[in-house]
Amino acid sequence: AMLDLTYAEDSTADVDMNIVMDGEGRFIEVQGSAEKTPFDHGQMEQFLALGEKGVRELIAKQKETLGLE
Repeated sequence: AMLDLTYAEDSTADVDMNIVMDGEGRFIEVQGSAEKTPFDHGQMEQFLALGEKGVRELIAKQKETLGLE
């Protein structure tokens, strides 16, 4: 599982998962597609955890940049 894939990586990925969250940690959108290989519940949990971690890091950087932290 990887975050923020390049086009070359994204175009050949087995699964495409998009996760959008707000600053409160609530999900706005979760979209996952098995592009080549179906994924199981455990993998989906891994994707969600990795996506949430990435979103939280982005939100922290945005707040830091805006002087809100």
